[in-house]
Amino acid sequence: MSEELEKLVQKLMDGSISISRLEEIVGNANLAALIRRVFLERKLGINLSSIASTILDFEVLYGKNIENPIGAVQIPVGVVGPLKINGEYAKGEFYVPLATTEGALVASVSRGVKAITLSGGATTRVVMNGMTRAPLIKTKSVEESMKLVEWIRSHWDMLREEVKTVTRHGELIEFQPFIIGNLVWIRLKFNTGDAMGMNMVTFASDKICRRILKEYPGDIECVAISGNMCTDKKPAIINRLLGRGKYVVAEAVIKREVVEEKLKTTPEGIYSVNIMKNLMGSAAAGSPSYNAHVANIIAAIFLATGQDAAQVVESSLAFTWTEVRDEGLYISVTLPSLEIGTVGGGTSLPTQREALSIMGVAGGGEPVGTNALKFAEIISATVLAGELSLLAALASGHLAFAHELLGRGRIRER
Repeated sequence: MSEELEKLVQKLMDGSISISRLEEIVGNANLAALIRRVFLERKLGINLSSIASTILDFEVLYGKNIENPIGAVQIPVGVVGPLKINGEYAKGEFYVPLATTEGALVASVSRGVKAITLSGGATTRVVMNGMTRAPLIKTKSVEESMKLVEWIRSHWDMLREEVKTVTRHGELIEFQPFIIGNLVWIRLKFNTGDAMGMNMVTFASDKICRRILKEYPGDIECVAISGNMCTDKKPAIINRLLGRGKYVVAEAVIKREVVEEKLKTTPEGIYSVNIMKNLMGSAAAGSPSYNAHVANIIAAIFLATGQDAAQVVESSLAFTWTEVRDEGLYISVTLPSLEIGTVGGGTSLPTQREALSIMGVAGGGEPVGTNALKFAEIISATVLAGELSLLAALASGHLAFAHELLGRGRIRER
């Protein structure tokens, strides 16, 4: 390390400069990351050589994807497939990347994928598409709150035009008002194209609120651009009921012989476990979500493809449903609040973009928005495979054995 850089490390050690000022001082984010990392190694007496090993260029990412960078972490990525999907946007066979450190997860999802594909594939449909942001406005009274809502309805076209000053791809679709006393939540819903759209709808909502404050002939106050009625990065029944992001359903009929030969159980066994575990167990626990382990698959896909990891919370709200039919087992998964995109955020990172390209959904779609819708259908079908496999493992009593074999590395001992 040069003498000049060494002096900066020493200044960090004695506290004369802050770690957040390095980019400003040295003028290069990669160099700043190196200095910051050396400082931590010396101060804490540790080695960060693995975190230092990265292909990321912080000159590109700094101020966009990260602040105070020191390197990167790596997560193993596995793949499942081919998964046959009969969707409106996802049609054909797909391979899906999963980033996880949980042994047995990829193997489990792979088993469900095989059962679905052997049975003719999963049918997927996007029921609703719209990202929400809910500004909170304070009025003087409930009467004023109701007047405000009516004013917004009568000036809807004006507010929709305001969104066009923020984005070419975003569109204000509708709003849902919620009044509690003199407080009004305006839950705005937007079409955000191929982007997950959180920044887009925040900027648009800010412009809308400013226009309302300027034009509305009454005494009102915008308390917060996000009033928690959206609801973002928190579990909320409103998302489960009204949807947020992509409301998507995946279903399949698994042939009886496939259930018996590949999953080592029966349609009746899986149905019983789903009713007693996913439905009754979740109800008894007071859970807002009725499924086996949807978050497992959502998190693994999110990490692999650069989605906002915090939104696993609401994206994992799900219902798993089963029926025994003459031909075998009907199973469906409904994801009412799947918040994903194929452009923006972490989707432009090199490894995450490659993961998206495996599924043919990297970047913007043609027409705009179709890649994100295709991605939503692929995710839902993969989640379906994960739910099917785990329910089958529980019904057959093989869950503990699978984790012993794969989760603890015992596969090498066979």
